[in-house]
Amino acid sequence: MSKSPSPKSGDTLSGFGFAMGAYLLWGFLPLYMKMLQHMPPAEVVAHRVIWSVPLAGLLLIALRRTSDLGAALRNPRTLAMGWLTAALITINWGIYVWAIAADRALDAALGYYINPLFSVALGALLLGEKLTRAQMVAIGLAAAAVAILTISNGSIPWVSIGLTVSWGFYALCKKQLPIGPNQGFLLEVLILLVPALAYVGYLASTGSSHFTFTATRDTWLLMGCGVVTAVPLILYANGAKGLRLTTIAVLQYIAPTMIFLVAVFVFGETFGQARMIAFPMIWAALVIYSVSMFRQMRR
Repeated sequence: MSKSPSPKSGDTLSGFGFAMGAYLLWGFLPLYMKMLQHMPPAEVVAHRVIWSVPLAGLLLIALRRTSDLGAALRNPRTLAMGWLTAALITINWGIYVWAIAADRALDAALGYYINPLFSVALGALLLGEKLTRAQMVAIGLAAAAVAILTISNGSIPWVSIGLTVSWGFYALCKKQLPIGPNQGFLLEVLILLVPALAYVGYLASTGSSHFTFTATRDTWLLMGCGVVTAVPLILYANGAKGLRLTTIAVLQYIAPTMIFLVAVFVFGETFGQARMIAFPMIWAALVIYSVSMFRQMRR
């Protein structure tokens, strides 16, 4: 099996563009998930898997990279890593879908604010990544902002912790998966396809499924889960291959900031004084880090 090249130690412009696209789409995702809040989170996650398979498969066919997937399926180590990333993304999806449905979007935003710090810790401890002075200032600002948000909440809820840990390790494992990002995503959803189909079949047999073979609103919404799931994840997977883990960590503030805005101004969740302080601090951290990154790319 031929392995894809190892990720570069620096940042690439294409990687930055892919990651930005993914985080912007994830920022709008709560609006879609809110329309599914009357459905069990497990059913939504199952349909996210099922309808992602044809989209990811068509992409590989168009790119003529299906042979790489076949080789990955025959490689025990790659298959084991695929099982791990598939399990982590399932946990993350489940917690996220539940949080939006339960009016806990701000908790989800808090989890994704904390997650970059967790990713930085993983990058420093496991990958030996180094930070410049400007990058340390940016991460320090972000850490202070997250501390303010956490203290204002009284305690860190399990939603935030679950999203932080599951996505942090997913990002780390995804970066180490020895196949291309698009093949890796299809491998994950193929691994999850059988249990997803089994669960949807069970719901249908008990008459509790929201998916029918008629053109109902619920059916179309569940089918659309494939698009809103596959597109940003494919963008993210391609971006992660061209960026350092620390860069991905700071860019990840974009999605929770958008989730935060949707939660407050669209869903009407409570907005406190602490968030009025922390919000500008997080964006300042993003600006400082981004400027430092672009200067490095120029040199």
